[in-house]
Amino acid sequence: MQNPSAPTIILASSSPYRRGLLDRFLDSYEAISPDVDESNNEGRTPAALATHLARKKAEAVATNARQALVIGADQLAVLDDRVLGKPGDHQKAVEQLLAASGKSVTFLTAVCILDPIGRTRHEHTDKTTVHFRQFDRRLAEAYLRHDQPYDCAGSFKLEGAGFVLFDSVNADDPTALIGLPMIWVAGRLLELGYLLP
Repeated sequence: MQNPSAPTIILASSSPYRRGLLDRFLDSYEAISPDVDESNNEGRTPAALATHLARKKAEAVATNARQALVIGADQLAVLDDRVLGKPGDHQKAVEQLLAASGKSVTFLTAVCILDPIGRTRHEHTDKTTVHFRQFDRRLAEAYLRHDQPYDCAGSFKLEGAGFVLFDSVNADDPTALIGLPMIWVAGRLLELGYLLP
């Protein structure tokens, strides 16, 4: 439910996972894919890069939608200070999972909300630590055949069967690992006058 006077909400993302999270409580919003370069040419730390990309995505969409409230987001998986990208194919996913076996991977989920009424920017980065159990190539291959998470940072889906790879997850907001920290997002939307169910 939305206050009729509140601006339209636009999700600056093509991610079906983020749309699925917003679908849980928003009846009406648009999703627009931002066209941004995600390379790290300036050598930012992973946390600074996640924040930068979330802001850049929100700003790219807001350029053509100045009256809308825009939500941009980005998620990075970090293993041993190295950012793991989306694998894209099976072989890279196997390599990512085997590198994570028995280790901890930190997921940084950054959000930027641009409010057109107050002309303010609200930003937040959620940190989730996933402790992977020790596993071999057979389990990695079996899991990948099942979920095919080739478009997911870290090569797994928590909303799928990814939990078979974990020892534990330390998180303040379990939705952050899916792509948006919804506890924080809902709090900001309530503050900005959106009537949520």
